[in-house]
Amino acid sequence: MRKRRFLWMILCSVMLFAGCEPEVSFDADLLVGKWQMGTEYWKYNSDFSGATWDVADDVSEEEAQPFTWTLEDDQLTQLHQMEMGGVVPKVYTVTTLNTTTLIYKDNYSQTFTFKRIS
Repeated sequence: MRKRRFLWMILCSVMLFAGCEPEVSFDADLLVGKWQMGTEYWKYNSDFSGATWDVADDVSEEEAQPFTWTLEDDQLTQLHQMEMGGVVPKVYTVTTLNTTTLIYKDNYSQTFTFKRIS
């Protein structure tokens, strides 16, 4: 009976700790700047505004689509303002953010990798 109780306690402990993931947090100040992925450019400003454009679509920075953003722990949320007045929210999980590299993934596990250009 003691052996069974001991094994039960160990099993419960393993299940408790297996379900815990360490909280990941990134510094929003590191996100501020201009990032590039192929022909796409993303600019994050310190006032939590931003803009994105793709030179392959013949769109310049002056014609960029505006958005606002927040970064809480590892969750990057972008609210894209559409020309007709709508807002499109996009939420990503940041996996890497440092002075040179930004990597995040969407809910479908598609990964996006950017290099800082300024």
